Amino acid sequence: MTLNKVDIEKLKSDGFIKERGKDLFTVRMRVPGGRLSVDRLMRIAEVAQKYGKGHVHLSVRQSIELVNINHADFDKVVAELGEEQQKVASVGARVRVPTACGGCEYNPNGLVDTQKAALEVDEKLFGTETTHHKFKVCFAGCPIDCPKSALNDVGFQGALSPALTPDECVGCGVCAKACREGAISMDGGCVVYCPSKCVNCGDCVKSCPTGAWKVAKRGYSVRIGGKWGRHPLIGTLYATFLPEEQVIGFIKEVLDWYIEKAEGLGRIRLGDIIVREGAESLLAHLSGKFPEYTLGTTIAPQTVATQYADTTTP
Repeated sequence: MTLNKVDIEKLKSDGFIKERGKDLFTVRMRVPGGRLSVDRLMRIAEVAQKYGKGHVHLSVRQSIELVNINHADFDKVVAELGEEQQKVASVGARVRVPTACGGCEYNPNGLVDTQKAALEVDEKLFGTETTHHKFKVCFAGCPIDCPKSALNDVGFQGALSPALTPDECVGCGVCAKACREGAISMDGGCVVYCPSKCVNCGDCVKSCPTGAWKVAKRGYSVRIGGKWGRHPLIGTLYATFLPEEQVIGFIKEVLDWYIEKAEGLGRIRLGDIIVREGAESLLAHLSGKFPEYTLGTTIAPQTVATQYADTTTP
């Protein structure tokens, strides 16, 4: 069987990626949030051993890829993986499988349930066509941001805003020692809080022995317009303390704006559209839907000149 160009493009959109070898493909698995059950992992290993090269590849977006799969074995591979339990991922101009850290389930730094969010996005938005380019979503549970949320089209980062109850504070200074940003200091046994230095990590709340530090707000900081590749962009902040239950609606609004503004421009990423249109355009669109959480002003995604050396400096 010889595959023509139409076949290749259709296969690619379904997660079967052509390799260099004749009739050989990489099969990209769908692993939302980077989490797999042991049973599923064992099944993937069995299929990879039987039909592949004897090893798998872990992609940078938490997917497992089966390497050197012959197109003649596609039906068998899909059947033995168990299509309902282990669906093949997608490639192309559509919403990709979301990535996420462990969140608050077991990580002591976690502030939000990133795994739940990733599964919800995967269930409700995975494969949604953008008509323009890939669309990547990421969830980080805290400001340490291990998944690098700012490098995604839409990146969510867990955030917590603290508030001190002075009557419950004993002036022990534990919070000041826990704060690595210098946002909390002690003055004569009294706590001094500097909000402008706070990164919303919540360490003061977690460390306070009397519970004087409490959660004022909790949710996601949202950065939009990031991408890597030949011409990287760092996504910038558009919303703060977005409630976890509004993640799906927020992504949909960004998608709607992107699809509309990129009409007729061909293969172009969201960040490039923001640079072209101006950050204010997307900000105005989002503020009409999420006025409580959208910032009053922001900047366009920031260029990272990775391909050019500065030859002006000796």
